[in-house]
Amino acid sequence: MQQIAVPNGTIGVFAQGRGEPILFVHGFPLTHDMWRSQTDAFGKGHRVIAPDLRGFGESKLTGATATTALTMEAFADDLHVLLHAVFVDRPVVLCGLSMGGYIAWQFVRKYRDQLKALILCDTRATGDSPEQAAGRHKLAEQVLTLGSNAAVDVMLPRLVSPKTAEHQPGVVSDLRKMILRNSSVSIAATLRGLAERPDCTQMLPSIDVPTLVLCGQDDQITPMPEMKTMARAIPGAQFVEVADAGHMSPMENPRVVNASIDRFLKSI
Repeated sequence: MQQIAVPNGTIGVFAQGRGEPILFVHGFPLTHDMWRSQTDAFGKGHRVIAPDLRGFGESKLTGATATTALTMEAFADDLHVLLHAVFVDRPVVLCGLSMGGYIAWQFVRKYRDQLKALILCDTRATGDSPEQAAGRHKLAEQVLTLGSNAAVDVMLPRLVSPKTAEHQPGVVSDLRKMILRNSSVSIAATLRGLAERPDCTQMLPSIDVPTLVLCGQDDQITPMPEMKTMARAIPGAQFVEVADAGHMSPMENPRVVNASIDRFLKSI
């Protein structure tokens, strides 16, 4: 992986292929490995770029303290730096899952000229409720005390559908490994950034790039009714329900997700 310098850290980035660039932005608290089925499928006809966000996987977070907050805007700024560093000189299709979607709103807001289209997987536009924000701050403290395992215990059961948990143990095991690779300081700093992220609902009607919205049928974290409402608010957005999947639809049902992305890319 190529290492790119950003403020307060470095970003490890996997990039391969030629053609139209697709930027894959992973969810929390994962790594770029969650996109393996997509980078394998699209790396043949596109330039695929899949970073480990600052502090995750092979990226580094420097200068963080026990109270640091890594904001969604800071991650979007990192992506802006990254695209220049890997010589992407044309607008990208940004594909983000969950937190990757929260980062996408900030990318749209600040770097619209670098964007050709959006693919939003299992995400939302609303901010945290006070209860949700308090839960994140509590988990941040637990992670700093008990290590990354605390994040596994809280998050893993909700990330996949019951069907995946029963029939695809490899997916669950890969998710566990990804979470445990990440430092407790990075996880805690990102939890604080997630808790203070802005509500972006008002932005949705002004999004003027082609948009695909994908949601796992059994998503417990960003449920389908909420995501359908979000998709309806974005002019011309396409919505796809992904069967046999929860919050991690690109890993749980890559066949449907990849076919949907392929159709969308051909349509734009």
